[in-house]
Amino acid sequence: MKLVLAILKDEDVDNTVHGLTAAQFRVTRVASTGGFFRKGNTTLMMGVEDGKVDEAIEVIRSHTQPSADGGKRATIFVVPVTHFEQI
Repeated sequence: MKLVLAILKDEDVDNTVHGLTAAQFRVTRVASTGGFFRKGNTTLMMGVEDGKVDEAIEVIRSHTQPSADGGKRATIFVVPVTHFEQI
């Protein structure tokens, strides 16, 4: 199991969440702020089976728009999960 953290620009979030849920990924949205100009971002958190990580990243890639200035579309962290519980 991996924890996928994806930090997206606010304008890409709705489309990306729709794509991820359509592909059967569960997603938690958290509003966040970052960068030099403190622009609004959203962090998506997903618990993903090891074999599905590349698929999740591809969904994110295909549902985010390139910026006009050639900047990044998303920042994605993939973190190993050794234990989790649902209570």
